[in-house]
Amino acid sequence: MAKSIENMLINGIETWAPTLSVKRAVVDFSSPNIAKKMHVGHLRSTIIGDTIARMLEYSNVEVLRRNHVGDWGTQFGMLIENLFEKFPDSNSAMETAIEDIQSLYKPSKTKFDADLDFKRKAQQAVVRLQGGDPVYHKTWQKLCEISRADYAEIYQRLRVELEEKGESFYKPYIANMIEELNSKGLVEESDGARVMFIKDFKNPCMLVKSDGGFTYDTTDLAALWYRLNEEKAEWIIYVTDAGQQEHFDRFFKAARQVGWLPDNDETYPRVSHVKFGVVKGEDGKRFRNRDREIVPLADLLDEAKTRSKAALIERALAKEKEWTPEELDQTAEAIGYGAVKYADLMNNISTDYKFSYDKMLNEKGNTAVYLLYAHARICSIIKKSGKDIDELKKTGKLALDHANERALGLHLLQFAETVEEACTKLLPHILCEYLYDLSEHYTKFYSNCQVNGSAEETSRLLLCEATAIVMRKCFHLLGITPVYMI
Repeated sequence: MAKSIENMLINGIETWAPTLSVKRAVVDFSSPNIAKKMHVGHLRSTIIGDTIARMLEYSNVEVLRRNHVGDWGTQFGMLIENLFEKFPDSNSAMETAIEDIQSLYKPSKTKFDADLDFKRKAQQAVVRLQGGDPVYHKTWQKLCEISRADYAEIYQRLRVELEEKGESFYKPYIANMIEELNSKGLVEESDGARVMFIKDFKNPCMLVKSDGGFTYDTTDLAALWYRLNEEKAEWIIYVTDAGQQEHFDRFFKAARQVGWLPDNDETYPRVSHVKFGVVKGEDGKRFRNRDREIVPLADLLDEAKTRSKAALIERALAKEKEWTPEELDQTAEAIGYGAVKYADLMNNISTDYKFSYDKMLNEKGNTAVYLLYAHARICSIIKKSGKDIDELKKTGKLALDHANERALGLHLLQFAETVEEACTKLLPHILCEYLYDLSEHYTKFYSNCQVNGSAEETSRLLLCEATAIVMRKCFHLLGITPVYMI
């Protein structure tokens, strides 16, 4: 046990990485609709998908991080048609209005729901856009550019990397995909539309609507074809809310019916739907702001950072500690964003959870704040020793003679199998449980085993360093930035 930990200290935590049988995977996550602000409803897909991607990457899997944004559906027909009606003779006025994209959506949706004639025009606008009409395409491009700038800011704050390949990306593959299905006798006419009936499902896959437009079914099938044939993915993981379960059950069944996927879920290539529950407020209802609107994701992150900063200032005053403005801002961000992420990931993702700033920013209990502070304390202990920890890694020996030392060492050795289990089951909370238990084992060790100034100082400093390294890797896999001072 001691030798294995010593080897990790010398050669790095990557030596503990598990090796999965899959070599290339697509993780399809976040996937907001263009022209709408990212809100709390996008939080879980973005955070869960990023963690799954990170765990797979650590396990030596090549991960294609895909942002399958909704970029040519009904919302564009509404927006573009409304813009054309409001500004029939002024391109400059229309371009100015487009800049405030968020204010356009509500009136366009209201008009779409109330005016049947406008609804018909908007639906036809979607067909024209999907068909490549240059006038519609130009306005669509501008709308997409503005939305992407908003999304990019959120992803940068969350330190999430994604490559956008939205619905429109797969347009060149749709015709051949439908032709393949047709050659296998799977395409039928139904009330002017072209559909594919799926065994055991009442509703067919809608391939081409009666007006010539395409649907989610069309682009999802084209995307799957592309990922299997062009990107050679062995495992394709879709991270969405549980409300889309029926869609994916039918979609996966359709892919098997075509022959793209094996009947056995354990055989590659394979697909998985990671479905998650709803984020609720403390009242048990969907999490909304005072105006009863779904909370914009940017506002949620701002509030978490603000509260974290206030707590740090209060803590600093009590300890007569001084922060530089830069240190305070960076630490508040790391703790605030980390608290939001961990509060989400620590739950079994299939269940709903209640969002509470007070609980997630608590210094005690199973929270990111507690864990980040625990890591900072370990770093402080090592620093106070005055020893060169890198030199100790080369020359020092690890002895696990005390019962608490052995318990901590044994838990450290369980890291790789924990990551493997979390990867194969696609359950990030397994890693969260491991991390919290690690901090508890360390607390018992430190409470009963003197480190600095003891006869066993070198060995115990190495055990502290091993714990800090594993904690930092856990933080990395969870997308949380560690802090080194409190």
